[in-house]
Amino acid sequence: MTANNSFDDWWKQAVVYQVYPRSFRDMNGDGLGDIAGVTDRMPYLKQLGVDAVWLSPFYPSELADGGYDVIDYRDVDPRLGTLADFDDMVAAAHAAGMKIIIDIVPNHTSNKHRWFVEALAAAPGSPARDRYIFRPGRGEHGELPPNGWQSTFGGPAWEPAGDGEWYLHLFTKEQPDLNWKNPEVHEEFKKTLRFWADRGVDGFRIDVAHGLAKDLDSRPLAELDEYSVLDCSSPDGQHPLWDRPEVHEIYREWNEVFNEYDPPRFAVGEAWVVPEHQHLYSRPDELGQVFNFEFAKADWNAGAFRTAILEGLQSAEEADSTTTWVMSNHDVPRHASRYGLPQVPCREYHRLAMDWLLRDGRTYIEDRETGARRSRAAIMMELGLPGSVYVYQGEELGLPEVATIPWDRLEDPVAFNTNHGNADKGRDGCRVPLPWDSADEPRPASWNADFGTGASFGFSSAPADGSTPADPHLPQPLWFRQYCADVEDGEKDSMLNLYRLALAMRQSMLTSTRDTTSIKWFPVGTFGDHGDDVVAYTRPMKDEEAGDQFACIVNFGTEPVDLPNGEILLKSMPFDGYALPRDTAVWMRV
Repeated sequence: MTANNSFDDWWKQAVVYQVYPRSFRDMNGDGLGDIAGVTDRMPYLKQLGVDAVWLSPFYPSELADGGYDVIDYRDVDPRLGTLADFDDMVAAAHAAGMKIIIDIVPNHTSNKHRWFVEALAAAPGSPARDRYIFRPGRGEHGELPPNGWQSTFGGPAWEPAGDGEWYLHLFTKEQPDLNWKNPEVHEEFKKTLRFWADRGVDGFRIDVAHGLAKDLDSRPLAELDEYSVLDCSSPDGQHPLWDRPEVHEIYREWNEVFNEYDPPRFAVGEAWVVPEHQHLYSRPDELGQVFNFEFAKADWNAGAFRTAILEGLQSAEEADSTTTWVMSNHDVPRHASRYGLPQVPCREYHRLAMDWLLRDGRTYIEDRETGARRSRAAIMMELGLPGSVYVYQGEELGLPEVATIPWDRLEDPVAFNTNHGNADKGRDGCRVPLPWDSADEPRPASWNADFGTGASFGFSSAPADGSTPADPHLPQPLWFRQYCADVEDGEKDSMLNLYRLALAMRQSMLTSTRDTTSIKWFPVGTFGDHGDDVVAYTRPMKDEEAGDQFACIVNFGTEPVDLPNGEILLKSMPFDGYALPRDTAVWMRV
């Protein structure tokens, strides 16, 4: 198929809803979310007002890393459905006016992938092994790893192959890294991109986009111990594993595949790189867009968010694209909880959040009322900005992190590779299955009275044989009841209804193909002595008379601030008059 000369850039200002399929909706009652469950909730997503649905991996997998250990890139995990179920989901999304984005995981495969099974059975130096990164071990018989690198999830980054060679895995040992210097790898992934594009997929999210190109040959491996696997920052492009200049050759190659279709496909890269390199991945001849994680890293501080906005818009302008805004996803603690923890300087923020998690959520006091109030203000600040917004499932319900999952119920490999009670519990707290129906209320579990069993707040439907559904794969706390979608649907001022209203207003007032990288800040002094505590910007309004401006004003401080003259359009929290309270946002026409 040949693309025409017009570029369909719907994704440049889209609101994208991330679905973690195994925790979204379970239609067959086995305790694991499935593709049919996503189809079942398309009316909900349509009513929410999103433009696209991004599915985290749904491929056959041993679930060593939540589905990011892929056995077959061109199939559906039988526990989640079939390719026919996938086609039905795509059709339902398109019929509702929504696009579909799927995850592509190109840095590594599963160790059960046919290629890796073949590589282990082959001899050192064979073509099968060249698809991955095998190296001779140190020591008399290769009994020591090639160097001392530690993987992202803990433990050595090298695993013995049993014949004196070792293979590299930057993540779990079940996720061997691919060798992107091998032409077969290039062709295999182009085939995968075409396979899903031919099935109607509109775009791709690229996992570990900054990690594909590696240089392990220009220096002895033992000398590369000075580089940490955990440090992705590479301003000079010399890190042997991350953010190397050669990676962009891969994405220019993929861009040619995207442009074989009408409209062209696009991709958004997960690239944890220094801010000044973000734009390199989102250039028009590469992926098109890259995740801007600065919101996900910022504490509740006006200066931190102001800097994140400036850097995000500048990067988008340099790339001739638009930026993305992300507060939460499947890899970070939910922001409703982060904002409810003590707020500390940004460099310490994630350490504090993780320390709170690994101590079962009891190290620090989580103020959920404050966290919810700030979350309401944050989504208005985010939705008012130019660019794309990525919403993680459940954030529209205001779900907090489930920090108290017992160690023996965890699934994340991070928890398995560290010492219990003295290390990181991992990411399961943001991956607990969603609560849909308050009437389907679990009873207290015998193993932990804080969690439920026997029902799932509507996450699971009854099996076809009428038997009782299995418990969800991760336990739901009993306090999830107040966050159920049916409860919030009936509450006028709920988080869910704020999202619906704000998304609808964004669509009607702001979404256009113009003005996708710029805002204007309110003049210095507008808010008097409280200016440092306020994030306030304006943008032109869609189809409005000349001179009308949209304004978003957020008060991060402790004292109310006086608002400028204008018409108030939306408030994150109720208040009287024109004094904006703490932790509150307002949209205005000025």
